[in-house]
Amino acid sequence: MKYPALFDTATLGSLTLDNRIVLPPLTRSRSSQPGNIANELMARYYSQRSGAGFMITEGTQIEPRGQGYAWTPGIHSPEQVEGWRKVTQAIHDQGKVIFAQLWHVGRVSHTSLQPGNAAPIAPSAGKAETVSVFIETGPGEGALAEPSHARALTTLEVKELVQLYKQAAVNAKEAGFDGIEIHSANGYLVNQFISDKSNFREDEYGGSLENRLRFLKEIVEAVTQVFSPERVGVRFAPMFETTQEDRIYLGLLEDDPHTTYVTAIKMLEKAKLGYLSLAEADWDNAPELPDSFRQAVRDSFSGLIIYAGRYTPERGQRVLEKNWGDLIAFGRPFIANPDLPERIRHDLPLNAVDPTTMYGGTELGYTDYPALDVNIV
Repeated sequence: MKYPALFDTATLGSLTLDNRIVLPPLTRSRSSQPGNIANELMARYYSQRSGAGFMITEGTQIEPRGQGYAWTPGIHSPEQVEGWRKVTQAIHDQGKVIFAQLWHVGRVSHTSLQPGNAAPIAPSAGKAETVSVFIETGPGEGALAEPSHARALTTLEVKELVQLYKQAAVNAKEAGFDGIEIHSANGYLVNQFISDKSNFREDEYGGSLENRLRFLKEIVEAVTQVFSPERVGVRFAPMFETTQEDRIYLGLLEDDPHTTYVTAIKMLEKAKLGYLSLAEADWDNAPELPDSFRQAVRDSFSGLIIYAGRYTPERGQRVLEKNWGDLIAFGRPFIANPDLPERIRHDLPLNAVDPTTMYGGTELGYTDYPALDVNIV
């Protein structure tokens, strides 16, 4: 076998993962309307990809204000919980593990996606720059748009949001998920609190790095009352460089990303969380994270570490061999290759992704990518 490290087992608390290949959160915008409800088609999509040792759902908004893209699923209504139960049942029937990613976009939204066409919410008033949202322009039709100007949350509203995360965790448990991941990356709400580029608050949630991390700290404390800490993960997207490429979303570049994220990771270590997911820059020719940062992450966190961002099997094998990470996530390759682990195991060619069917639509470009019969190849 060419990439043996990817096929070692791993342990996440009491869970055994039968390989180190991860299906990461991938927005596909296939939920049923109205209501943003997970459905049978989505259950089939995830079931097809259950060869992964560990699966994390696409971002699922914790409340109606948390939506920034048309047709993304939620986990705040009874109907949504029932919809997700179809997905978890399909995965558990195959003896596999699946976590729900809890998502709130904050200011990366548009009034047309907000209840009552209200302004999006954020740590501080303003408009997200160099980012696009996706809005519905007609039945089954949508278009990219600029985010709307956001209003600042009051201190009380921030505390209420923490409780909404806790309720989303309750809903995820009811839906049958094995655990949850807190989306704290890519310039969305938690990331907006962490960054001094988007957080200009003067209360207990703004100013110092400790204060800017308080929102995430309180969310972690709240959700670990629902799931044990080993069943909770956090995703960050530490950026050490940026790009001028036209992109739907990117993230926030800190003045000192090393200190910002190592401090945040040490906080997660104190909470004894099960895993940390690091989404690396994924534009063409993007630089890899500095070796010094990877080592600092390993030295600061004792749980499992997932790396994602245009990984190849070769690159994943190298990260595992260097002991920088424990699990490797493959995004676009998993979209187009439902049997990706078997293709990697047997070093077989990959289907190419159809970019025109990435977001929204039907089974085309979603559940119709072919798998190979490795016994006859």
